[in-house]
Amino acid sequence: MTPASPRPADHAGEAGAPVAARRPQPREHHGDSIDDPYEWMRAKDDADVIAHLEAENAYTEVRTAHLERLRERIFDEIKGRTLETDLSVPSRRGEWWYYGRTVEGKQYGIQCRAPLASPDDWTPPQLEPGVDVPGEQVLLDANVEAEGHEFFSLGSFDVSDDGRRMLYGVDVTGDERYTVRVRDLETGEQLSDEISGTASGAEFSPDGATIVYTTVDDAWRPDTLWAHTVGAPLEDDVRIFHEADERYWLGGGFTRSEKYLVIGLGSSITSEYWLVPADDLGAAPRVVWPRVEGVEYSVDHAVIDGEDTLYILHNDQALDFELVRVPASDPSAPRTVVVAHSPGVRLLDVDCFRDFATIEYRRGGLARTGLLDYGTGGIEELEFDEPLYTAGFGGNREWAPPMLRLGYDSFVTPNTVYDYRLADRRLLLRKRQPVLGGYSAQDYAQARVWATAADGTQVPISLVWKRSFGEAGASVRALHLYGYGSYEHSIEPRFSVARLSELDRGVIFAVAHVRGGGEMGRQWYEDGKLTRKRNTFTDFVDAARHLVEAGYTSPDRMVAEGGSAGGLLMGAIANLAPELFAGVLAEVPFVDALTTILDPSLPLTVIEWDEWGNPLHDADVYAYMKSYTPYENVREGVAYPRILAVTSLNDTRVMYVEPAKWVARLREVGADALLKCEMVAGHGGVSGRYNAWRERAFELAWLLDVVGAADA
Repeated sequence: MTPASPRPADHAGEAGAPVAARRPQPREHHGDSIDDPYEWMRAKDDADVIAHLEAENAYTEVRTAHLERLRERIFDEIKGRTLETDLSVPSRRGEWWYYGRTVEGKQYGIQCRAPLASPDDWTPPQLEPGVDVPGEQVLLDANVEAEGHEFFSLGSFDVSDDGRRMLYGVDVTGDERYTVRVRDLETGEQLSDEISGTASGAEFSPDGATIVYTTVDDAWRPDTLWAHTVGAPLEDDVRIFHEADERYWLGGGFTRSEKYLVIGLGSSITSEYWLVPADDLGAAPRVVWPRVEGVEYSVDHAVIDGEDTLYILHNDQALDFELVRVPASDPSAPRTVVVAHSPGVRLLDVDCFRDFATIEYRRGGLARTGLLDYGTGGIEELEFDEPLYTAGFGGNREWAPPMLRLGYDSFVTPNTVYDYRLADRRLLLRKRQPVLGGYSAQDYAQARVWATAADGTQVPISLVWKRSFGEAGASVRALHLYGYGSYEHSIEPRFSVARLSELDRGVIFAVAHVRGGGEMGRQWYEDGKLTRKRNTFTDFVDAARHLVEAGYTSPDRMVAEGGSAGGLLMGAIANLAPELFAGVLAEVPFVDALTTILDPSLPLTVIEWDEWGNPLHDADVYAYMKSYTPYENVREGVAYPRILAVTSLNDTRVMYVEPAKWVARLREVGADALLKCEMVAGHGGVSGRYNAWRERAFELAWLLDVVGAADA
C-alpha cells in the first residue's frame, strides 16, 4: 500500500475528467534522474488505485453516453450476422470425431465427440444445428464451468489417445494461470487430480497415464516442466526439466509420431531443444543442439527408411532459415540440407507425418503452405486465387492421414474449412462460416498498395472496402489504419464479422505492415527491433501520409489502432505525428516500456531484453528507449488526436498501470484521452463471445464517431 494521501481523482463534477494525484517517485539510471509522478498507480491492491480506475471508467461512460444507441446497433449487427447456434467441422482422432458447438444465448463453446462409423471413416460427418448427432458425447460445457465467474478461459484441453480421459485447464481471473482437472469419460466421474498454477498447454502422454504440464517462476515465466501420474498425489510429481536462465521460456509437447517428448527453450534470439523418450519420461533429457547465442531452431520427428530422423529449421548462417535433417540418434552428425536458405523466403515451420511433411513459409509478403516430399525435398505449394489470403494446415493429430485439414480466409472470404485429399491433391470444401443478412464477398474488394518510407523502403499496406462506396482512393473516405510491428509477428488478411459494421458505413480498413513484423522476411523484423525500433513508428507514419497523399483519406477522417506492442506503436505515432490522425485506439498498450524494461522483477522483463535492448545495463539502449517511449515523450503545446486506451486490471503481459499513467500524462497537456479498464479480465480482454462483441461494439462506435461515420 502507498502512504495515505489525498483522493487520486477529482470527482467535483460528474463529467469532469479524473485528475490523478501526483506522487513523485524518484528513479535514476546512467546518471539520468526522473521523478515519476504516476508510478504509484502500480500498486494494484491500493484502494486509491482502484478508485482512480473506477473514476476513469465512469468518466469514459459519461463521455461516450451519446454513443449508446450506436453501440447497441453495432452489437446487434454482429449478433445478427452470426449463426449463434452452430457446429465446427469434426476432426478425427483415434476412434472419434471431435467438434465444438455454440448455442444461441450461451457465452462459451461446448466440446463434443461422436464415434467413427468405421476405422476407414475419414470423411467428417456433416453436422447441422438442431439435428441430433448419433452417439454424441458432451465432453466439456464451458458455460457450466464458467458459472459464478465473471471471467473464464480454457488454457488446456486434451483427451488421451485411448479416449478414456480428458484434461482441461481453467483460468477465472484473467492472469493466465490455469487449474488443470481430469475427467473419466467412460463414467463421467471427476477425478481427484487438480493441478493449480499451471501455464497453458498441459497434455497427456501417449499412454494416457501421465499429464505433462509447465509452471512459472515469480516473474510469470514458464520455467519448469513436470510429469504428473494420474491418480497420484501432487507431491509425487516429477520435475522433467528446469530452465534457470531468466531469458528463456520453456514448453513441452509430444511429437505426432509419439516417439518423443520435445522440450523447447527459447529467448527472442536463441533456441535449444531436448528429447525424452515418450515411453520413459523418467529418462534423462538429451539435447538436440546445444544453445548458441543468436541461433534459433525448431525440431520435429520423422521416420525415413526405417531410421528415426529429426527435421530441423534453423538460422545458423541462414537469415531466413534453412531446413536440414539429422539422425535422431546423433543430432550432431553432419547435416543433410533439405531446403536450402533462400533470401526473401522465410521458412516458418515444418510438421512431420509418416509419409510427408507440411511446410509453411513467407514469400512476397504472404504466408504460403505446401507439402514436402521426404524423398526429393521438393515442395508442392498450394495455390489460391485471391491476391490476399491466409491459409494453413492445422488440427491434424493423426500420424498417417489420407487427408489434411486446412483453414482459409481473407479480408472478404469468411473462415473456410477444407480437407486436402492427398491421393488426388484436391481441396474438399467442408464448411464456410455462415454470415447472415445477405453477405456477399463480391460486394467487397481487397488490395495491396505500397508506401515509400523516408529511407526508401517500400512498406506494404493491405486494404479492404465496400465496393458500393466507390473504389478505394477514388475519393477521400474515413479510414481505419491498423498496425503492430514487433516480435516478427505478421498481421494476416483475416475475415472479421465485426469489421463489416465499419465497411458498411463506408470506412476503409487498412493494415500497415511495418518493420518489426515478419511480413517481408526476417530482415524486416531485424530492421524494426532494438536500436532500429524507430523504423516501426516512422513506417506507420509514412504509410498514413501515403494514404492521405494518394487520396484515400484525410487526417480528420483517419483513426489508428494497435494493441499490446502495437499499443506502443500507437503511443509513439501520437507523439511523432499527432496532426495525421483524428483518433488513436490503443488496446492493452505497452506505452510505459522504459519503466517496465528497467525492472527485472516484473513479469517477462528479462525475456524482453532481446527484443528491446537492456536499458538497465546499457546507457545507449536506455537513451534510445527513452527517446521513443510514449509516456516519456508526451509533448507540450501539441494538439493530440482523440485517444481511447483500453486495458484490463489482471493483465500480466502489459499491466494496466501503463495506459493509466499515459492517460494521466496526456491529460496534463490537454489531450482528450479516455481510459477504459476491465476490472475482471486479462491481456485478451473480456471473456465470452457476447461480452467480446459488446467490447468491440464499444470500440467501433467510438471509432466511427471520431471519423464522422457514426450516423452512416
